[in-house]
Amino acid sequence: MTAGSALYDIPGPKALARHRLYAVIATALLAGLAGFVVYKLVDTGQFSAVKWRPFAYEGIQRLLLTGLANTLVAFGWAALASLVFGVVFAAGRLSDHRVVRWACTLVVEFFRAMPLLVMIFFIFIALRLDPMLSLIIGLTLYNGSVLAEVFRAGVDAVPRGQREAAYALGMRKTQVMGHVLVPQAARAMLPAIISQLVVALKDTSLGYLITYQEFLYSGKLIATNLDYDLPFIPVVMVIAPVYIGMCVLLSWCANGIAGYERRSARTGNIAVRTQLPEEV
Repeated sequence: MTAGSALYDIPGPKALARHRLYAVIATALLAGLAGFVVYKLVDTGQFSAVKWRPFAYEGIQRLLLTGLANTLVAFGWAALASLVFGVVFAAGRLSDHRVVRWACTLVVEFFRAMPLLVMIFFIFIALRLDPMLSLIIGLTLYNGSVLAEVFRAGVDAVPRGQREAAYALGMRKTQVMGHVLVPQAARAMLPAIISQLVVALKDTSLGYLITYQEFLYSGKLIATNLDYDLPFIPVVMVIAPVYIGMCVLLSWCANGIAGYERRSARTGNIAVRTQLPEEV
């Protein structure tokens, strides 16, 4: 009996046949749904040449590329600022000083609870800042607050014995955090960090509400300002795969980093074990 079979019963011939039947039914339903969507798009003329003609123009292509570049710029600054914000306020929430801990908790909980769209509008209208700056600040405050809680929870999830052993060796708190707790917590936090960065990437589309010319805003200009029977659906069919591709690419990068960390950890452990007999 293998370790995996001890957790559940291995399916027999009848169970395997049922599973195959369920898979065939689910595949048929998904194929039918996809076929119905394609049929409706064709029936409403969404693939007609007149609706797709604007994308052949150089000016339209340049407009989309400019919007995509603006989206990536806003996301890059917001992601970097959110990570810094999260680290600083997570450290504050883990502080031994009660005043610092309460102040950081108040800031984090306030911006986590505040709707992102409300923050962006408030910064843009009340503070009269540039649209790009308003978007970046709003994304930073919201996503940074979420990441601060992720960092705090990740550090607290490390077994308490690790912390106590480090203190017993005479390490200071900064050394315990930097050399013991954070490296162990980083591997567990990475999926949540990447998920929140994907949210930040998608939320850059809110910039079109404050006239920031990001990717979605460029598509809106194409769909509303051209006399081509308002190609809303073709614009969505162009923009949506790009957003999906960027999110998938970000996830792939995260998986690559996680795999590298796992390999590095295994290699480090092997190196330590091979050196121990020599030292003895």
